[in-house]
Amino acid sequence: VSDLRPSALPGPPDVSRSMFDLRSPPHRFMKRYDSVSSVPSSTSSRKDSQGSNRSLDTITLSGDERDFGRLNVKLCYVSSVEQIWITVLHCKDLSWPSSCGENPRICVKGILTLPKPVHFKSSAKEGCNDIEFMETFVFAIKLQSLQAVKLVFKIQTQTPRKKTIGECSLALRELSSQESNHWLDISPPSK
Repeated sequence: VSDLRPSALPGPPDVSRSMFDLRSPPHRFMKRYDSVSSVPSSTSSRKDSQGSNRSLDTITLSGDERDFGRLNVKLCYVSSVEQIWITVLHCKDLSWPSSCGENPRICVKGILTLPKPVHFKSSAKEGCNDIEFMETFVFAIKLQSLQAVKLVFKIQTQTPRKKTIGECSLALRELSSQESNHWLDISPPSK
């Protein structure tokens, strides 16, 4: 028998305790699954808000409806030294195929689509709801060359095997010395 009187609980007496400490990040208690392929839909059903059962077979998401996550980047062009500064900040709400495992290592590969493409890659981080990269890449390239190209980002798993799970891109025609912040919607990789 537990003594549930306030004097028996640790911490301030006016704070109730629950099974989970809600101050810690929620991802410690949640598992992330691919909403399409990880659930055996032929045997699963769930109750909707009205209480009726409906099979998960009826819930299909096309590429347009499915959320693949967003990538946050900052760009700046320092004209005095003709350098582009690309900072990869966050990847939020990223989804990946269940074949990649529960927490694959994720990295961001960037490509400046110049006639001779410039490639760069972030370090690999453990896959979760909010992956923080905070990495800056600097390249010495003339502004005129950059304004006609795109900056393409490929979101890749490194483990269990290397695979592109999403991509996004950004035109560079409006680069300036004023740092710009961009949230890019991640799409399924192009075939």
